Amino acid sequence: MSAVVGAFVALIAVALLGYLVGLAGVLKAQDELVLSRVAFFVATPALLFTTVARADLHSIFSVVLVTNLASLVVVQVVFLLVAVLLWRRSRSEVTVGVLASSYVNAGNLGVPIAAYVLGNGALVAPIVLFQLLVFAPVAFAILDGDRQGSGRRVQWRAVLTRPLRNPLTVASLLGLLVAAFDVPLPTLMMRPIDLLAAAAVPVALIAYGLSLSSGTKDSITLERDVVLAVVLKTVLQPLAAYAVGRWVLGLDGAALLAPTLLAALPTAQNVYVYAVHYRTSRTLARSAVLLSTLISIPLMTAIAGVLG
Repeated sequence: MSAVVGAFVALIAVALLGYLVGLAGVLKAQDELVLSRVAFFVATPALLFTTVARADLHSIFSVVLVTNLASLVVVQVVFLLVAVLLWRRSRSEVTVGVLASSYVNAGNLGVPIAAYVLGNGALVAPIVLFQLLVFAPVAFAILDGDRQGSGRRVQWRAVLTRPLRNPLTVASLLGLLVAAFDVPLPTLMMRPIDLLAAAAVPVALIAYGLSLSSGTKDSITLERDVVLAVVLKTVLQPLAAYAVGRWVLGLDGAALLAPTLLAALPTAQNVYVYAVHYRTSRTLARSAVLLSTLISIPLMTAIAGVLG
């Protein structure tokens, strides 16, 4: 067994622990929300800051970002063509479908995988930044202007500043500033941050496993929009990232692992939050998040085994 697959087995074991303690009633459904908030607002920002601040910026803004953007364009174009030209979906429905098929879970799941499997949590930073600084604001602008959305227009000022209220974005940007200007980090300041960062992976994984134990089968639908979004997210996006890395950038073997693995991340839970806020396509978003998450774990393990 390769070291990469071994790392994935460790991640799955911790997530399985979260699932089991949920089934046993040791932790309740509301505890998943608490753990997720601790991971999202405290531990994961600390991990992103420490890893990005100490990273080589050339290494994190090269292959991963290019392949992610390329695979993003491919799946979005396919969903747009099918949903608009064939199914005649509304603008808000298409927007949520595009998000469901390409907006990856870079925070809750991507950071632990990048940190523990790939050995460099900073690799996911450009994806986090792009999604929160570019992708999400564009989607919000479209949904805000759609009469079939929430019906509540949001000022451009709120749209543009929304990413800066996200702790992952702030932590990543601060880390980038530290790395770019080579700012010295005092040991006394970094020790508590490193201690918090160490909690990011296990807390996020236990929360993830706990969420799967809550039993949400009635939340799943296999309507054609959902099937298309899930297939694009779990199959086409990693294939597109692999193709770009292999035949356009000339990567091979283990060098292909990071971009392909990160492209195989499931749909982010944020997509469902956005759908609820804008009162559109909630069933599509909820089903895509759950199904892509269930499919992505064995898929990413297989990718790690082949390319690792």
